[in-house]
Amino acid sequence: MPAAAPDARSSLSWVLSGMRGIFTLPALILMTSFVGFSAFALESGITRDQAVFMTLAVWALPAKMILIGTMAGGAPLAASFLAVTLSSIRMMPMVASIMPDMKNDRSPTWLLIFLSHFVAITSWVFAIQHLNDVPRDKRTAYFGGFAITLTLVNALIVAVCYGIVAQFPPLVAGALFMLTPVYFFASIWASARHTVVKLAFVVGVVMGPAMALIEPEFDILYAGIGGGTAAYLIDRFFLRARRNAKPAPASAVEDTL
Repeated sequence: MPAAAPDARSSLSWVLSGMRGIFTLPALILMTSFVGFSAFALESGITRDQAVFMTLAVWALPAKMILIGTMAGGAPLAASFLAVTLSSIRMMPMVASIMPDMKNDRSPTWLLIFLSHFVAITSWVFAIQHLNDVPRDKRTAYFGGFAITLTLVNALIVAVCYGIVAQFPPLVAGALFMLTPVYFFASIWASARHTVVKLAFVVGVVMGPAMALIEPEFDILYAGIGGGTAAYLIDRFFLRARRNAKPAPASAVEDTL
């Protein structure tokens, strides 16, 4: 992204501008989904303190779902650690893509490392859409204002809603519970830019229930690794080969003559 022009506004002003981003539609959808996460944590036997700590420490909603799923399934600690790690690896390209545009000559390394914790799909999309309009020396303040506020608000939502959802009728609690996987499915599908990613998603959705019946303690791990590997092989040896085998347009052929 090109650097924006210098701006006389203070860093605090840009922090406040970033904080106002929590009223955008993607942020509101995410906050609503954390109500569903509260119901999911409650139904899985996770305490309120544990759910709030997960919101602050793990942050990415799919990773928290995977962690609770492996815990509820009785998976060993090492398997839970590996599953969450593999899930969070997808954040590395997001961090790598926005940090060069966020930092400036005076950005301390510790601040960039700290802000990288808050990079997830919602905050990454927000940064991609808005950082170009923010002066480079104010981008850390702007992104921090949005991402940190969003995290703290969601932690508060979990703390408050954890007890409330227990009083809801089962039908309402079930609907709230479904908000989390619906958001998870929609966000991954919408953020996919390549066919192989969508293919891996479809294969994983099919393999997930099958692995839950065959090997319930490692179902998410097997479905994730197996689905991703199968999608890569299908794309590499079948779909890509078919795309390369398509005849070139007539104009391109004429240009080579």
